[in-house]
Order: sequence, then C-alpha cells, then structure tokens
Amino acid sequence: MQLTDAQRFDWLRLIRTERVGPRTFRGLINRFGSAAAALDALPDLTKRTGKPIVPATKAQIERELAAAARLGVRYLAMGEAEYPKSLHATDTAPPLIALRGAAGAILKPSVAIVGSRNASTAGLAFTERLAMGLGEAGLVVVSGLARGIDARAHRAALKGGTVAVIAGGHDKIYPDSHKGLVDEILEAGGAIVAEMPMGWVPRGRDFPRRNRIISGLSLGTVVVEAARRSGSLITARFALEQGREVFAVPGSPLDPRAEGTNDLIRQGATLVAEVEHVLTVIEPLISGGEGKAGGVADRPEPEDADYWDEIDLDGTGPRPAVAVLHEAPAPFHTAPSDDDEAGERLLAALSPAPVGTDALARATGLPVRVVHSLLLELELDGRIERHGSGTVSLLSRA
Repeated sequence: MQLTDAQRFDWLRLIRTERVGPRTFRGLINRFGSAAAALDALPDLTKRTGKPIVPATKAQIERELAAAARLGVRYLAMGEAEYPKSLHATDTAPPLIALRGAAGAILKPSVAIVGSRNASTAGLAFTERLAMGLGEAGLVVVSGLARGIDARAHRAALKGGTVAVIAGGHDKIYPDSHKGLVDEILEAGGAIVAEMPMGWVPRGRDFPRRNRIISGLSLGTVVVEAARRSGSLITARFALEQGREVFAVPGSPLDPRAEGTNDLIRQGATLVAEVEHVLTVIEPLISGGEGKAGGVADRPEPEDADYWDEIDLDGTGPRPAVAVLHEAPAPFHTAPSDDDEAGERLLAALSPAPVGTDALARATGLPVRVVHSLLLELELDGRIERHGSGTVSLLSRA
C-alpha cells in the first residue's frame, strides 16, 4: 500500500484530532472505510452526546507539514513498505510515524537498550560494550535519547546503526542538550522517530507512549539499571505485551538502581552479563523467520493505562493491517431504525463486569457492527470503560 498525498493529509488530520488515538483511528477507519469519510462523519457522530469532537483543521495540518519539511521529516503510514512491520504488529501502533533520517535503520533487526538516567559508571561501561557488540553482530540499537543509559547506547551504536524514539515533536528535542547527539545519529545513517506533532513539548505521559514504540521496533529489550518505579520497566512491560524478548542486567542488591532489573530476572527475564546472552536468543528469531513478533502466544494480558484520552474503538475488530491496506470506502451498515430500543438492549446486557463485543452481539441479537456503533456512542457519553482484550464494562453514574 502507498497512500496518496491527499490520503496522507487526511490520515494526519484524523490522528491529530482531539481524543483520536491509535485505537480510535483504527476503529474509525474500520467503520467508515477511509480517513476522509471518518473526518466527515465525526462531528455528527459525536453531536448527540453533548461532547462534539471537531477534526483538526486543514490549516493546522498544513502548518505541521511545512514545519516537518523544513527539518526533512516525512510521515510513514501503517501498511506502507517503509513502515516497520514489527511496529505495525503491535496493538497500539501509531497510524503515522514522523521519520527523520534513513528509513533503512528502522527496517533492520534491532534490539532496544534502556535504563537509568542516573546511571552508574559500571552501568554506562556495560551499556557501551553491549551496544557495540550488538552493532558488530548486525543489529540496530533502539533507545529513547534520554540521559544516562540511553545516550550511552546511542553513542556506542553509531557505527552499527541506532534509532532514537523521542517523546515530543522533532523540533522539540528533550533533553535540549541532546540536539548534538541527534545530529550525530543522523550523520551516521541512523534515524529519529516521533509520533507527536511538530512543536509538541513532551509531557509526563508522552514518555510511556514513546516507550511502546521503542519496544515495538525491537526484537527484544535490554534493561540496564532501573529502580522499581523506573520508566524503563514500562518499556519492559510493553515488550512482554507485544510478545518480544525481555533481558535484564543484574546488579548489586544494595544499589537501588538494580532493584528493577533484579526483579525482572526473578520474574523470568533473560539475565545478560555479556552480548552473547542477547545474541543467542535474538539470532534464532531472525534466522527462523519469526521476524520481530516472536513469542506472541506468551503475551500477558495488557494493563490499562491512561496514555491516550481517546475514544477507544478497538473492540474485537480487525488488526490495523486489515483496516489500512487499501483505504477503500467500505459499506457502512447503520444501526436498526429503532436506535433507542437497540441501545436499551445493549445497556441491559452490560454490567460492571467486563464483557467482549462478540458476547454482547450474541446476548442482544444485534449485528457486531451495530454493537460497535452503539458502544462508540456510549463511550462518547462516558457510560462505558474499555479494558484489555477488547472488553467493555458499564460505568456507574454518581
């Protein structure tokens, strides 16, 4: 698939719309067949709830594209040849990623290295040795451009290839002191990846959102030094949910920076004391043709977190690949003419206990498309809550 310029513009406009996140985007494309049709339908779709959602303006997107062009940033869409298949396979893959640098860097087999910002001298030394060894083995190193472990991993991997995933826009590098490191990565043939708009200053919850892209791009994630509440452990959890390998470097039980990594090892992460410990796990995944999405059967139940204030339409519908390969208008089946009666039947089938969309369709006798449509309206009205595995529950009203 290759989007036209007009389609890419519409995709960007839809994902930049308030309360439209990755799952919402997928749901809207599944329902309306194209981003253009979803944009046309969104205002009327949300009008009855009293919480109308107005799509991002064309002028806003034109400004973003102009700012991106000045930095040489381009947008890759799910399903396009240069969009990483490993990231596409994840449940919350960004519909569009903004890329600066070489697309080849994000398509090669890679391993993520993350860890403490306040890293020890030993931790930094081991990170350097590990990143260089992975590069010599032909693997790209992915990290988050943070101080400490991330920065050392990027610098050590410049020769072999490295990708930095940032939490803000391409023109808002954080920390500011790493603008020089960005230049080094680009000059070495690496890449910088962002999900957020140009001009976006990263906030606290943007970093966990970034972390799921770091793990999603990678065959596995190595955690080097992490306290028990470290953001690096969020990356490790995302890796597990995505069916990827998780590695941890052990440390002294007297060092708080090793508490998180030691916990990971006790929970089953692969202990890493030398680069071969990573390669012996990763190389069979590459040679065996499993790509970057091996171990899917062992995924834990995803944990819900408020990283997106979005209307979640994911449900049990198709994966993004089904929704976006052709972007062709799909027939839209409306709800029964007696909307109130159908809505009452659905409400009666809901309770505080999570239930799947298919089960709701069987219980109510309504088509799955109609259930999705009614759930959207209930969600916009703040009546239901989404959970993992496409389940929903009724929210109590005070």
